[in-house]
Amino acid sequence: MTDNRQERIRRRAHAIWEQAGRPDGAHQQHWDQAAAEIDGEESRPKAKAARPKAPARPKESKPKTAARPRKG
Repeated sequence: MTDNRQERIRRRAHAIWEQAGRPDGAHQQHWDQAAAEIDGEESRPKAKAARPKAPARPKESKPKTAARPRKG
């Protein structure tokens, strides 16, 4: 187990323990939950870097026709 991974698991397990109200005797469950979360993060594919979008082109407007006079 790499030191970085172990440290991340330790920090996450501590946070889980605190969120659970700091109960006694649940160290292994908190460690296992933290390890599963960290391993799940590492197994996910990395998000692709977002490419900047091209500026939106203005819509082409149709030529306006002259209003026809009303018969009346």
